Amino acid sequence: MRFKLLFLLLVIGIGFQSCVSRKQLTYLQESETVNDSIPTIQPVVKPYRVQVNDILSITLKADDPELVAIFNQSDTQQNNTNAFGEQQLYFNGYIVDVHGNIRIPYLNDINVLGYTVEEIRKKVESLILDKYLTESTHLFVSVKLAGLYFTVTGEVGSPGSQVMYRDKVNVIEALANAGDVAITGDRENVVIVRQYPDGKKIHHIDITQRSAMESQFFYVRPNDMIIVNPLPQKSLGTGTNGLQTFTTIFSVFSVITSTILLIRTL
Repeated sequence: MRFKLLFLLLVIGIGFQSCVSRKQLTYLQESETVNDSIPTIQPVVKPYRVQVNDILSITLKADDPELVAIFNQSDTQQNNTNAFGEQQLYFNGYIVDVHGNIRIPYLNDINVLGYTVEEIRKKVESLILDKYLTESTHLFVSVKLAGLYFTVTGEVGSPGSQVMYRDKVNVIEALANAGDVAITGDRENVVIVRQYPDGKKIHHIDITQRSAMESQFFYVRPNDMIIVNPLPQKSLGTGTNGLQTFTTIFSVFSVITSTILLIRTL
């Protein structure tokens, strides 16, 4: 009798431990005290500074298109007809080399390492106006990152590398683009491996709390690696909800009972 009671308590304990709670699944939770007013959240978004291996899309326009045609990468080289999307950006964009330079026709090497896209735009515009064109040509220079490239792996629906053609993408949008976090994924400790000029650094963010929106790691940066580790419940293997847990434990209990009865009858 005592053994049966201990076994029952053990089963109940495992059942509670193996279930994933609602609190572990809900994004951006508010405090339990809900106010009528909506608080203003100021996300921390610092301008991104270009690093080695980034790809830049630079477009120049003027009143007379022929004046700037020699500077445009897509106009001065034959496009790869089989390339599309990310591949086309690779062939037609400006890749930042190991020295932090990009090569623009007639302007040669321009160092852009550590610059923002706005600072690069001003630099390119200044060089062209100083050497080749005048203000009267109404030169227009556009500089953008050629897509936001990042990798999502771990407990997500579709792990792998992603490219999103937007200026800003937050970590929840990035995870949603990768098929969202699985029920067994740890939303309270999402790992972000971020590239810096002096090497890679590892950061953590809890996306179940609204305070995540104020974190400097809430917005994805180019070349980020986002890792969602499994919850401890996955290693238990009993299920992720009450029904699955009950079914698994009942099946195990039935096997044990059948085994004991079979041994006794021998």
